[in-house]
Amino acid sequence: MELNALVYVIPVAGIIGLLFALYLTRNVMKKDTGTPEMREIGDAIREGANAYLARQYKTIAVISLILGVVIALTIEPRPYVGIGFLIGAFCSALSGYIGMYVSVRANIRTASAARRTLNEALITSFRGGAVSGISVVTLSLIGVAGAFFFFWIFVFPNQVVDGVDYGIQTALFAAVGYAFGASFAALFAQLGGGIYTKAADVGADLVGKVEAGIPEDSPKNPAVIADLVGDNVGDCAGRGADLFESTAAENIGAMILGFGVYAATGEIGFVLFPLIVRAFGLLAGLVGIMTVRLRNEEESPMKALNRGYYVTAVIASVLFGYAAYALLGSNWLYFMACGVIGIVLSIAIVYITQYYTAGEYRPVRDIAKASETGAATNIITGFAVGLESAVLPIIVIAVALLSSFALGQMAAPTTDLSFIYGLYGTAVATMGMLATCAFILAEDTFGPITDNAGGIVEMSDQPEEIRKRTDRLDSVGNTTKALTKGYAMGSAVLAAYLLFGAYFDRVLEILVVKHPELTIEDIFIVDITNPPVFVGALVGGMLVFLFSSLAIRAVGKAAGDMIAEVRRQFKENPNILNGNDKPDYARCVDISTKGALKAMILPGILPVIAPVTLGIIMRYAYSGDFYIPYQSVGALLMVGTIVGVLMALLMNNGGGAWDNGKKYIESRGLKKTPTHAAAVVGDTVGDPFKDTAGPSLHVLIKLLSTITLVFASIFVIA
Repeated sequence: MELNALVYVIPVAGIIGLLFALYLTRNVMKKDTGTPEMREIGDAIREGANAYLARQYKTIAVISLILGVVIALTIEPRPYVGIGFLIGAFCSALSGYIGMYVSVRANIRTASAARRTLNEALITSFRGGAVSGISVVTLSLIGVAGAFFFFWIFVFPNQVVDGVDYGIQTALFAAVGYAFGASFAALFAQLGGGIYTKAADVGADLVGKVEAGIPEDSPKNPAVIADLVGDNVGDCAGRGADLFESTAAENIGAMILGFGVYAATGEIGFVLFPLIVRAFGLLAGLVGIMTVRLRNEEESPMKALNRGYYVTAVIASVLFGYAAYALLGSNWLYFMACGVIGIVLSIAIVYITQYYTAGEYRPVRDIAKASETGAATNIITGFAVGLESAVLPIIVIAVALLSSFALGQMAAPTTDLSFIYGLYGTAVATMGMLATCAFILAEDTFGPITDNAGGIVEMSDQPEEIRKRTDRLDSVGNTTKALTKGYAMGSAVLAAYLLFGAYFDRVLEILVVKHPELTIEDIFIVDITNPPVFVGALVGGMLVFLFSSLAIRAVGKAAGDMIAEVRRQFKENPNILNGNDKPDYARCVDISTKGALKAMILPGILPVIAPVTLGIIMRYAYSGDFYIPYQSVGALLMVGTIVGVLMALLMNNGGGAWDNGKKYIESRGLKKTPTHAAAVVGDTVGDPFKDTAGPSLHVLIKLLSTITLVFASIFVIA
C-alpha cells in the first residue's frame, strides 16, 4: 500500500513543480522594468540571446535528428532507443531555453528592484533563477518516469520469468536513449554557450579594461552587450542543460542497478526509489526557495541563500529517510546512511570549491600577490592552484564512494548479493547528493541574472548607491556560480560511476544468453595488462586532452576576432570613447555567435565517434575473444572519466581562482595599476578554463557513459 502511494508522488511532484515554475515566472514578470534607458539595454541582451539560441538549436536539432535515426535503426530495442534519444535531446534543450527565457527578463527587473531595496532585488533575481532549477528537475523527473512507465506498461508488458518482470529491464535500457539524448544536446549547449560567453568576455576585458581603461560594463565598450548575452547562453542555458542530463542519467543508471537487486529479491522498490527521492527532493527545493529573503538590508545575501539551502537539505533528508524506510527493505538504515553521505559530500565539495575560489582564503590571495611581479607569475601561481585544487575533492569523493559501497554491502541479505548491493549503495549516495539539485541550480542561474543587472545599472548610468546593491548581489552570484561548478563536477563523478556499473550490467545481459556461467563479478573486470585494453585506456585519456584543446582553441580564435573588432571600432571612431557615439554592439554579438556555432561541432561529435569507432575496431580485430572489445571500451570509459574529472577540477577551480584574484586586487583599490593589468591577463587565461572547457567536461564524462551504454550491443560478441 505504501509503495502504491509513493509511486503517485512522482506525477504529483511533477505537476506541482510545473505549476510552481509558472507561479514564479508570473511573480517575476509583474515587477517593473525600470527606466527607458534600462529597457533599451535589457532588450538588446534579450534579442541577442534569443537570436543565438535560435541558431544554436537549429544546429543541434539537425545533428540530433540524424543520430537519432541511426540509433533507431540499429540499436535494440528498435526503434525505442532512438525515439527516447530524440525526446531526451528535446527536453534538454527545452530546459536550457526555459532558464534563459526567464533570466533575460529577470535581469532588468532585478536592476529596477535594486533602485528600491537590496531584499527586493535578491528575491527577484533568485526567484528568476529558481524557475530554471525547478523546470530542469521537473522536466527530468517527468521525462525519465514517463519514458520508463510507457515502455514498461505499453511496449514491453508481461515479460515475467521466474517471478521477475524482465520488461522492466528492457524498458530501462530503452530509456537510456533518453539520457543519451539529454547528454548529447547538453554538451552542445554548454560548449557553444561557453565559447560564446568567453569570446566576448576576453575581448571586452583585454581591450576595454586594460587597453582603453574603461569600466567592465561601460556602454563605451562594443563587446559589452555580447558579454552580457554570453552570461545567459553559457551559465543559464548551458548549465541548465548540464544538470538536466545529470539528473536524467543518474536516475536511469541507479534504476538499472536497482533492477539487479529486484531480480535477486523481488523487491521492486529498489527500481522506483531513484524516481521517488527525486520527486521528494523537488518538493523540498520548493520550500527552500521560498524561504530566501534578507532579515535586514545589512545582512549578507549569501546568508539568506545558505538558510534556504539548509532548509532544503533538512527537508530532503527527512523525506529521503522515509523513502528508504518504505522502499529499501528491512536494512533501509544502511541506505539512509548512504544518502546522508551523498548530502555531506555535496556540502564538502561546495566548501572545498569556495576555499580555492573565494578571495578570503590563501589560494586566491597567493595569485593576487603573484600579480605584483607580472602576468607570468600570476599565470604560474594560478595554474599551480588549479593543480592543487584536485586533491581534496578526489579524497572526499573516494571516501564517499568507499563508504557508500561498504554500507550497501552491509545491507545485503546474503553474501552472494553483497557486490550488487554495494553498487546500489553508491547509487543511493548519488541520489542523496542530488536531493538539493533544484535549489543549487537556482543559485547558479541567480549568478548571471545579478551580473546582467549590474551591467544594466552601469550602462544606464544609475546612481552609485544602486550600483553598490547590484555589486553585492553580483559578488554573491560569482560565488554561487563557482560552487555550482564544483557541485556539478561531484555529481558527474558519481554519475559516471553509476553508469559505468550500468554498462557492465548491460554487457552481462547480452553475454549471459550464451554464457550462463558468467556473473557480474566476472564481467566487472578491465584487464589493462592486455595491450588492446591498455590502448583503449590511452584513447580515453587522450580524448579528454583533445576535447579540452579544441574548446580552448575555439575561445582563443573567437576572442581574437572580438579583440580585433573592438580595436577597429575604437580606432575608426574616436567619438565612442568620448561618449558621443554609440558602438556597434550587434557586430560583436554576431562575431561571438558565428564563432561559437562553428567551433562547437567538432568537439561536440568527438565523444560520440571515439568510443563507437574503438569498439567496432576491437570487435572485428579480436573477434575470437569476447572479453577484449567491451573491456577496451570499458577502459576508455574508465580512464576518460578519471582524467576528465582531474582536468575539470583543474580548470574550474584554477579559472575561478584567477577570476577572484583579479576581483581581490580590485577590492583593494588597485585598478589601473600594473598589478591589476597582470591579474586581468590571468583572468582571461582562466576564462575558457572555468566557463568553456571545464563545465563541458562534466557533460563529456556522462556522455561517454551513456553512449557506451547505448552502443554496448555493438561492442559485445555474444
